[in-house]
Amino acid sequence: MRHSQQLWHWTGVLLGTLIVLVGCTYDAAIQRLSLDEQAELYTYRQVMTPSQVRTYLAKGTAAERTAYLSQVGLAQRFQALDPVDRGTVLSGMPRTGMSAEALLFIWGEPDYTDGDARRYAHWHYLGSSFNRGTYGYHNPALGFGSRVDVYLVDGHVVGWVDYPPTSNDGGHDERRN
Repeated sequence: MRHSQQLWHWTGVLLGTLIVLVGCTYDAAIQRLSLDEQAELYTYRQVMTPSQVRTYLAKGTAAERTAYLSQVGLAQRFQALDPVDRGTVLSGMPRTGMSAEALLFIWGEPDYTDGDARRYAHWHYLGSSFNRGTYGYHNPALGFGSRVDVYLVDGHVVGWVDYPPTSNDGGHDERRN
């Protein structure tokens, strides 16, 4: 029994160390980018898979990174947005009237959805819209137990509501057992 506990302890320590090292490597890779390249990454990162982010960061030059965005179709997705939506994405803050596609660029995929965004839907994001900040950055610790419901009609955002935790039990929402 004791051997099993020690094994779990050291597995946890090793996993925690690995997570910290990967995070440091990721941050270091971003810091090596110019400010323009960092802005480019933040424009696309919410619609990129983790593998695409790693591949993007592994490219040797800014031109290679920009070409990669076209190669995987992300640059075309961004250019297909309405010009006002492109400006909204670049601002990093959602607005009513923006397309569902533009919201994906800002906040990424919702944690869960109800309905069809082309007609009427709710997209549910865990955490608070306030801590998502510019460029969709989301720190789960700041919005623990909170959620944002985004309302979409005909593929466009008509509004959103932040729901704080409903009890003192660490954020458990009794409406959603």
